[in-house]
Amino acid sequence: MADTQAKPLALIIDDERSICESLSGVLTDEGWHAKVAFSGPAGIQIFKKASPDVVFVDVWMPQMDGIETLQRLKELDDTVPVIVMSGHGNIETAVKATKGGALNFLEKPLSLENILPLLNHALSLRQKSKSNTLITPTIDKAHSLMGECPQIADIRSQILKVAPRDAWALITGENGTGKEVVARALHAESQRADKPFIAVNCAAIPENLIESELFGHVKGAFTNAISHKVGKFELANKGTIFLDEIADMSLKTQAKVLRILESQELQRVGDTQDIKVDVRVIAATNKDLVHAIEAGQFREDLFYRLNVIPFMLPPLRERGNDVLLLLDFFSKKTSLNMGEPEKSFSGEAKEAFKRYEWPGNVRELRNLVERLYILVSENLVQLNHLPPSIQSSEDFGEWAQSGDTSGTGTTLRDARSEFERIFILQKLKEHNWNISKTAESIGLERSNLHRKLKLYKIDSKQSKNQ
Repeated sequence: MADTQAKPLALIIDDERSICESLSGVLTDEGWHAKVAFSGPAGIQIFKKASPDVVFVDVWMPQMDGIETLQRLKELDDTVPVIVMSGHGNIETAVKATKGGALNFLEKPLSLENILPLLNHALSLRQKSKSNTLITPTIDKAHSLMGECPQIADIRSQILKVAPRDAWALITGENGTGKEVVARALHAESQRADKPFIAVNCAAIPENLIESELFGHVKGAFTNAISHKVGKFELANKGTIFLDEIADMSLKTQAKVLRILESQELQRVGDTQDIKVDVRVIAATNKDLVHAIEAGQFREDLFYRLNVIPFMLPPLRERGNDVLLLLDFFSKKTSLNMGEPEKSFSGEAKEAFKRYEWPGNVRELRNLVERLYILVSENLVQLNHLPPSIQSSEDFGEWAQSGDTSGTGTTLRDARSEFERIFILQKLKEHNWNISKTAESIGLERSNLHRKLKLYKIDSKQSKNQ
C-alpha cells in the first residue's frame, strides 16, 4: 500500500474500455498508478477525490464531451496537467483543447514514444506546482485582501460581512483593479466555497455565441451544434458565476440573464425545457452603468437586480503605499515561479513606482514585475531599468520642486495631469508629431497614447500643421 501511495497517479477518462485498459497497462509498467472512468461526470468525481498528477481525457464521449470535461477539470484545479486524446483529431479540436488549457493533444492510436516524454514533462510540472502551493499559500491569500489604504480595508471588511449572506454583488472599477480577485474572495468566504466558481468574460465572447456559452444548447440548435452543450450557469449550479464586463452584453442577452435571476430557471438554446439552477451571481464592469442606462445600452431593471451589494474598487494611483506592498508581493511570487533569486528595487525606482499613474492598475504592475525579472540580469532594479513612461514620472518630482507650478490646478492630481500633458506635447514635437515613434519612446501602447491625446484635447494633426 505504501508503494502505491508513493507512485504518481494518472486518471484516464474514456468511454472505450480497451483504451483505458491498454493505457493503464502502459502507465503501470512505467511506475504509475492509474484510475479509470468511462464518462466525463464519473471522471470529475474521481478527480475531486483522488487529486491525480495527470489526466488523459478522450474528446468524443456521451453525456459530456472531452472539451467540456477539460473545462470542468481546469475549474476545479488548473494546476493538474490534462492530455486530450481523439481518434478523429483535427486542427479545430486541437486548438480548442489547447485554448482550454490542455497540456497536449494526442491522436489515437496512441504511440508509446509520444506518451512517455509527455508523462515525464507532466509530472515535472505537477511537482513544481505542488512545491509552489506548499511555499506560497499565505502569499496568495494575502494578495486577495492585500492593501493598507482605507478603501481596501473597507472592502476587506465588506467582503467578510457580505460573503456568507449569499446576496448578489456588483463590482465596479477600472481595468486591472482586481474585480475578479474580489469576486473570488466573496466565493471563498461564502457557504458555496466548495462548489464551482465559474468566471465568464462577457466582452471576450462573440455576440452570436454568448447565449450558447451562458445557457448551453441542444444538438442541432444551430449549424455546428453537433452535441449537447452545458452552459456556464449550469456549470455554476450550487456555486457562483462571475459575469465580468457585463455591460458588454447585448440587451437581448441581458433580458435572458434577468429572467434567470428572477426565476432561477433557464432554457438551453434550441430547447423548450426549463432547467432549475441555484447560482450566486457576481457581476463586474469598468463602465458607468448609470450612464449606460441613460444611453439605452443597459437595462435598468437588471442593474437594480445586480446592485444589491455594490463594491467600488479604487485605481492603484489612489492607493498610496499599496503600490510598494504589491510590488513586494509580485516580486516574491515571480521569484518563486521562475526559480530565480528575489530582486530588490532602488530607492529611486520605488519613488518612480509611487509617482507613476498606473493606467493599467494592479495588472500593469504585475506584468511589469514579470518583465523586469526576464529582462534585468542584475538583482537590484534601478531607475534606468524601468520603462521610459515610469522613468518620466521621476521628472515630475524635479519639475514640482522647481517651483514652476503655474497653470497646474489646485490639486495634486491636476498638477500631475498638467505635467503629463506638457510632457506628451514635448515628446510629440521631438518626434515631429509621429504618434508611433512618440508612443515607443515613452513606453506607451499606441492606443493608450491616442486615449491620452483625446483626454488632454491634443490634436496632433492640427499641431503638426502649425
